[in-house]
Amino acid sequence: MRLCVCLVLLSLILCASADVPFLTRSAQFVRDAVGGARDMLRAYQDMREANYKGADKYFHARGNYDAARRGPGGAWAAKVISDARETWQSGMSGRGAEDTRADQEANAWGRNGGDPNRYRPPGLPKKY
Repeated sequence: MRLCVCLVLLSLILCASADVPFLTRSAQFVRDAVGGARDMLRAYQDMREANYKGADKYFHARGNYDAARRGPGGAWAAKVISDARETWQSGMSGRGAEDTRADQEANAWGRNGGDPNRYRPPGLPKKY
């Protein structure tokens, strides 16, 4: 038992002191993904709070833009969340394929670094 504990501690010390770029990149990807998911949630909450007619595409683009700016993990999270939402929404909301296509266009625009203000409707409060 003592030998096992010693081996575990030794392994932890060696891993902590080693330069392991794979683990560092993986940890950064996960942090970016979590932050990106929070960005997407914040955009959704702002959309619900604003309750502004015609602002849907703006909030899609903004959430994806903010998430993707975090890095590859944020862009991945934005794509997964956007695709899942659109898949669910297209089957449940009855808004149709055209609305889904327009939402996905706004998602991709923001994720690829496009300015979300392209979709900003006139009169949307500056808070958003």
